[in-house]
Amino acid sequence: MFHIQTFNAIAPEGMARFDKENYAINEGDAPDGIILRSQKLHDYAFPASVLAVARAGAGTNNVPVKQCTENGIVVFNTPGANANAVKELVIASLLLSVRPILQGAAWVQTLTGEDVETQAEANKAQFAGHELEGKKLGVIGLGAIGAMVANDAYRLGMEVMGFDPFVSVDTAWSISRRVQRAQDINELLTSCDFITIHVPLSEKTQGMIGAAEIAKMKPTAKLFNFARGGIVDDAAVLKAIDAGDLAGYTTDFADEKLLHHEKVLVLPHLGASTDEAEINCAKMAARTLKHFLETGVIKRSVNFPTVEMAFNSPYRLTIINKNVPNMLGQISTAVAEEGINIDNMINRGRDDFAYTLVDITEDDPAKVAAVADKLAANPEIIRVRVIQNQGVC
Repeated sequence: MFHIQTFNAIAPEGMARFDKENYAINEGDAPDGIILRSQKLHDYAFPASVLAVARAGAGTNNVPVKQCTENGIVVFNTPGANANAVKELVIASLLLSVRPILQGAAWVQTLTGEDVETQAEANKAQFAGHELEGKKLGVIGLGAIGAMVANDAYRLGMEVMGFDPFVSVDTAWSISRRVQRAQDINELLTSCDFITIHVPLSEKTQGMIGAAEIAKMKPTAKLFNFARGGIVDDAAVLKAIDAGDLAGYTTDFADEKLLHHEKVLVLPHLGASTDEAEINCAKMAARTLKHFLETGVIKRSVNFPTVEMAFNSPYRLTIINKNVPNMLGQISTAVAEEGINIDNMINRGRDDFAYTLVDITEDDPAKVAAVADKLAANPEIIRVRVIQNQGVC
């Protein structure tokens, strides 16, 4: 029986993935896995029982990832599950930036009298706007969201340029061949009429768009941030707008200094706020966490490598260790010393840590436990798990 603890309200469509025969939800204080949305865990005292944390969303700023890694806790997220919701909001914001739709709708509400239609028709010229067709959009970050924005903007008739030096092979296949590839970010900044950002917040991207970058943009350009607040220097944006060096800014991250500015649109972090996105994130988070607990397979982790291997043996050992030389040799030796054959094995490293799956043919639980104890005694090994294959044993 696995124990799952939830923070926040997780969509029931996701929690339904945890069958009652094998999972207990929010029972006891020693969970095997945690699933959450926005709850901050930086001050949370993780029980020693916790094997994994699944964030129902793409960002993991609310999870102490480094601390989890050092303690052998795998952190998962759900990239792409809310991509369509964010993409639609970006496209809507592009349209709002060229057509004063919100202003026009608010003005109509002030009209009175029986000739409201006549008044509206006579004064509509003050709300005339522009079209996106033929304008150039720059997309910084071509992950799940950025790729969808780029493709749909092209379908709206825009010229699209993308920049992402780390674009994955899978994403590359999904991007329209008509999307231009910028060789460096400066090419994009200097040539685009609209620039939208879709990169994760990290030490490398903190303040990625500041005064120097804004100075390279056209004074008629408009900037959009639906990634994370810290990626854009808001003070630099306001200074540029007030000086006439930037035409507008739309962000999904509220900041008091951005409010009440006619050329700034601030949204209350609506990017993934759709019923469909919450359900998709919950389903993916639950599925990923469940698969890890039952098989040890890691997929969509932000702190450990992707490690997948078919599970056909009676038992599987999962090992989280420091990424140091000869660990595979030490693991193999420990298994062999117990007279156990290795059926299959895979190892992957990521930065200072590595993850290994070892499938063994032994079906004596006492011997399996003995080799696990021997491995756990190794000071370079952080955590060892024994998983019994319910379909074999």
